[in-house]
Amino acid sequence: MCGIAGIVGLRGIEAPEALAKRMTDALAHRGPDAEGVWRDGDHVALGHRRLSIIDLSPESNQPFHSTDGRYVIVYNGELYNYRELKAELGEGAFRTASDTEVVLAAYARLGPACLDRFKGMFAFALWDRQQRELFIARDRLGIKPLYVWQGDGRLLFASELRALLATGLVPRKLDHDALGDYLRYQTVHAPATLVKDLRMLMPGHWMKVKDGRVEEKCWWDPVTKADRSAAVLPLEEVKKQVRARLRNAVERRLVSDVPFGAFLSGGIDSSAIVGLMAEVSGSPVHTFSVGFDE
Repeated sequence: MCGIAGIVGLRGIEAPEALAKRMTDALAHRGPDAEGVWRDGDHVALGHRRLSIIDLSPESNQPFHSTDGRYVIVYNGELYNYRELKAELGEGAFRTASDTEVVLAAYARLGPACLDRFKGMFAFALWDRQQRELFIARDRLGIKPLYVWQGDGRLLFASELRALLATGLVPRKLDHDALGDYLRYQTVHAPATLVKDLRMLMPGHWMKVKDGRVEEKCWWDPVTKADRSAAVLPLEEVKKQVRARLRNAVERRLVSDVPFGAFLSGGIDSSAIVGLMAEVSGSPVHTFSVGFDE
């Protein structure tokens, strides 16, 4: 878990780096291993808090710059197929072992189409210094959070609401419709939040910001991308494929340069996942449970 934040449109803001630092300070709990802030003139300020999972070296700290200096990225997530993509893009072009650099290189090569090649969970913002354009994207199911606010000729984004509110640029106004949602359902339905005009970038969406204009597009949704081949398969074959796909999904998620474990809730889902972890892992799986005396 990392934290990302940024501001597009810095005119009229005093000490933009300090403001971006205030945003990342509000996200410190998401990334204790490193922090960084970077600014490009009056155009953009980017901030990052890092929790090191893949490639623990300082060379992979963020904001991360492309070799030619054109692109700068802040990224929260993990690409499970980054090694395959790295081989396709050309191993020799990389200076780190991080998946962050693979995301950046894939975008430099393919543009927004790179998202279709990613297998993982992510939310990232990438600044093109040549085009003066910010590209923001979120993974298919919205596993990694990302919130945006637009007003006064600028756009702010961050992994959590508290980072946006910490700037003092976002009016602290209650969204009464969202409050009604919360009181009825104990949740606020996306893309709304409890803060008026502060919204979530929806899962499977990307956003471009350039010259004060914002373009947003859905790049993936479960209805149009669903594999309907199972509709004509025998039940036993469906069961077999579900198990194989789940096993493959669990195996992909075991890529890490640090120790990891799993929470056992006592339910079928966590038990099945830990069982498959034990099946594909070369070492015992560390598990944790939370209990209460009552």
